[in-house]
Amino acid sequence: MKPIFVFLFFILFANTIYAQEQFALYFDSNKFELNTKEKERLNTWITENKNNKIVAIHGFTDEDGSIGFNDTLAQKRVDCIFKIIKNQIKIRDDFKTRSFGESFNQSKNKAENRRVLIYYILEKDIVREDEILGIKKEIAKEEPKPEIEYPEKMVFENPNGTTSEFKLDKAFMKRVGEAKQGEKLKIENLNFIINTFAVVPESRGKMYELLVVLQRNPQLKIEIQGHLCCMPTDRLDLSTQRAKAIYNFLVANQIYPPRLSYKGFGSTQPIYPLPEKNEQERAANRRVEILIVEN
Repeated sequence: MKPIFVFLFFILFANTIYAQEQFALYFDSNKFELNTKEKERLNTWITENKNNKIVAIHGFTDEDGSIGFNDTLAQKRVDCIFKIIKNQIKIRDDFKTRSFGESFNQSKNKAENRRVLIYYILEKDIVREDEILGIKKEIAKEEPKPEIEYPEKMVFENPNGTTSEFKLDKAFMKRVGEAKQGEKLKIENLNFIINTFAVVPESRGKMYELLVVLQRNPQLKIEIQGHLCCMPTDRLDLSTQRAKAIYNFLVANQIYPPRLSYKGFGSTQPIYPLPEKNEQERAANRRVEILIVEN
């Protein structure tokens, strides 16, 4: 029998840990202003509950007047309390004020019916506010992003005044445009003149692919990351200069600078360990990647 008692007590206790608290104030018959004694009680309660939070105020009356009179009187009592406390204690934004008039189970003691009940939550329980009130938050359905169309090719001017037509990698642009925050993608076939940060002519189209993706995904923010092969120390900081070259190209083509950043890692993050065994491994380590910062 004893274990059952302990178990039942635990259930009852658990159900009240995060319950709403109540504080009652009483009014004289047919009055909607507090008398001196009740004002003092209210002021004391406010002082002791500054960090708690009110979630509702309900007003009641006895049956001495007409139903219409009692409904109005109950509401006036609620309004009276609200005016006193509204700037002195936290109140839930969507808190409820209700007037019950005499439409509730009346107590035989009429004085108990002439009251306002303040429902509140203790400071320690505010983090569980919605749970206590039985409010289930609706999870907003994420709207699917509209399908973005990317061009298949682009014609652009070369530094020497000629023009080039470049077939764009639509799959790469789509992958970047749909990438999640924290994802990292390599820009394939983006090559530089040896020991410089100048992009070889046949790779310039790769920069335009990145430009198009940023133009068509205005929420996208990226970090451009440069990596080297072969040498354990990047004495010329070439990896940073190459990443910056891509950054400068995008900014020169009207991409808002706060959407971009760049960083060089030298050969500190190789795909294959140094020294590489062959040109294939060196080419893999010598790369430019983009980190998705926000999308």
